[in-house]
Amino acid sequence: MKVLYVASEALPFAASGGLADVAGSLPAALRKRKVACRVVMPLYGSIGSEMRSSMRFITNIMVPVSWRMQYCGIFEANANGVVYYFIDNEYYFKREGLYGHYDDGERFAFFSRAVLEILPYIDFRPDIIHCNDWQSALVPLYYTAFYAQREGYTGIKTVFTIHNIQYQGIYGKEILGDVFGLGEEHMSLIEFGGDLNLMKAGIECANKVTTVSKTYAHEILDPWFSHGLHPILQERSYKLSGILNGIDVDNYNPETDKNIPFNYSAADFSGKAKCKAALQESFGLPVREDVPVMAIISRLVSHKGFDLVKRIMWDQLAAADMQLIVLGSGDWEYEEYFRALAGAFPDKVGLRLGFVPDLARKIYAGSDLFLMPSKSEPCGLSQMVALRYGSLPIVRETGGLKDTITDSGDGMGNGFTFKSYDAYDMLDAIRRALGAFYDKDLFRTLVERAMKCDNSWGKSAKEYIALYESIQ
Repeated sequence: MKVLYVASEALPFAASGGLADVAGSLPAALRKRKVACRVVMPLYGSIGSEMRSSMRFITNIMVPVSWRMQYCGIFEANANGVVYYFIDNEYYFKREGLYGHYDDGERFAFFSRAVLEILPYIDFRPDIIHCNDWQSALVPLYYTAFYAQREGYTGIKTVFTIHNIQYQGIYGKEILGDVFGLGEEHMSLIEFGGDLNLMKAGIECANKVTTVSKTYAHEILDPWFSHGLHPILQERSYKLSGILNGIDVDNYNPETDKNIPFNYSAADFSGKAKCKAALQESFGLPVREDVPVMAIISRLVSHKGFDLVKRIMWDQLAAADMQLIVLGSGDWEYEEYFRALAGAFPDKVGLRLGFVPDLARKIYAGSDLFLMPSKSEPCGLSQMVALRYGSLPIVRETGGLKDTITDSGDGMGNGFTFKSYDAYDMLDAIRRALGAFYDKDLFRTLVERAMKCDNSWGKSAKEYIALYESIQ
């Protein structure tokens, strides 16, 4: 089986979010299971010279973008045993940032056409083209409209994965022909709510639609979560499924991680206690083994649950013997709130605004508890990393958080959960987690269990293979 994995970003080349982690890990996991999987992505200007030096130029072609023909260079590189193809066009991709440009619709229409146009030139004829999020959602539509009956293209199946339904690629109907190169006969496949909706086109035209956790696949059928697309998803629910993302367990491994000051394992916790002391010292907090350290690593925005945190954390810190460490950036009101907390409780709160990957590893390793109270969370990777490093997650039961974390109220879970999006339900979960910390035997058992949870890509890869086989 041959799979061409289409992504607008992928590690180690370019990243802005979770899609890059997936595109950098899942193809390698599929290859280990004898699936020939290769990746295609844009050649962004931000990709450094060292990485570019390892790329091989294949050829250049011209790609139709409506009435225009645009240059497309094709490059190839290998990373983690996976072949990556790069679509080169400096007009579209040599810019600051991956997204957020006025002509993103045209940029990714070009990319989507290029994915299909390069197939005769790369010596790789896929059985399945697996597309991701709105940036490549036009690939299934373009295949249906222009390529399905073309010699060399017949019989290819398409899969479309929704990583976050909030971002759909919505544009005015006036650019249907001039930018996307589509006719009125295609309008029913892409029009939604009076606009052109690229994600809707992917859902309509792909053979299978997936999302990144089983719970999220159910949630997006509900108007509360769907950002308007529930009618289409309900109509096409027969081809919708959820497959939980994984993490790279070799990369996130406290036994071998060179980014943390001391290594440790579920069998030998001594290094974790040292990581905790080093973390407290680095944030200027009292070095105390007997106080629970709760961590937050996140974008500081409302849908991550920080309106709940803002409502109760001040009183909780005043009342409890605990420490809080926060790493992240986002909305001004939450950044200011955490600045105020750190000022009011200098012996209890450590704050670093921004995102520093090496520091994040140290926080995972040195914390006892990890707070993730999201309003919605399609999959979430942070809670899986926290488990791997023995920091017990406190999460709301939504999306992938619900699928990966079970409550330890009976002593049998791997974290602490709450259901309602309510500050005092969250507070109850925090208090139960703090109570568990002081029962040393129970807490050690929970941490051992957390560290042994299997959130590797192997499980997810098997489910994707079964999905691919079901449509061949």
